Amino acid sequence: MDLFLQLLITGVMVGSIYALVALGWTLIYKCSGVLNLAMGELTLMGAYVCLSFYTWGIPFPLAVVGMLIIGFILGLLTERLFLRRMVGESILAVIMVTVGLSFFFRGIVAFTWGTDTRVFDPPVFPAEPIRWGRIVVGQVYVWSFVAALVMLVVFVAFFKYTRWGLSMQATADDEMAALSLGVSAHRVYALAWAIAFMAAGVGGTLLGNINGLNISVGYLGLLVLPAVVLGGMNSVPGAIVGGIAIGVLQNLSAGYLGRFTPGGIKEIAPFAFMVIILLFRPYGLWGWVKIERV
Repeated sequence: MDLFLQLLITGVMVGSIYALVALGWTLIYKCSGVLNLAMGELTLMGAYVCLSFYTWGIPFPLAVVGMLIIGFILGLLTERLFLRRMVGESILAVIMVTVGLSFFFRGIVAFTWGTDTRVFDPPVFPAEPIRWGRIVVGQVYVWSFVAALVMLVVFVAFFKYTRWGLSMQATADDEMAALSLGVSAHRVYALAWAIAFMAAGVGGTLLGNINGLNISVGYLGLLVLPAVVLGGMNSVPGAIVGGIAIGVLQNLSAGYLGRFTPGGIKEIAPFAFMVIILLFRPYGLWGWVKIERV
């Protein structure tokens, strides 16, 4: 029982970070119908930007704020320079552009910061673990969970209570109706990319504190795809629940099945689960079912 609780708690904490990245996936798909296959590289760039600020002696909270500002600007520029030109093109063409962006951003990271593993030095969070009875959890997990939870609350509040957040929801629900009310679709798309950059950057930064940073962090974008599919591609609450569920699934599969396999079960389990979900719930647990009238 202690092992189960240990795996469950750490799974929820890591899953909250996955939820942040999944939020970026969902936001772009919800607003534009495009699968952003560069999501992992957005995570990678944000994490390295924050690490650079921290290495220069800037306190970690201010380094995160600086990363959020840079991420916001990069998101706006990415949409303006690369994605806006693709308006009216097929969805497949736009998806291929995001594939190109993923290699472009990955190349920038490798050229600027190299491919060796780097860590936050000195450590941001205390090394002394927190003990709840016989359950031991590192403080880096606890504080990462708190930070991810705060960011999720901020983003959800933005979507529900601000003018721009409501405009984004209106555009996602009915673009033509939103345009008739004076909502600028271009600004909504740009804001979606900017927020996706910010959410991914925070997620990458928190994971970098746990495992260190290297080029493989970019695979996080694909790793959270099962979370997005589970919750529903266009559901913000679904992305949050899906991210936490995938974090728990990873931990439980590694803890209970890892001993019977040579390795890799932690990475395989989310995708196996995604296939099962797609068989029975193609639109996810909270996704929209589209009905075409002919």
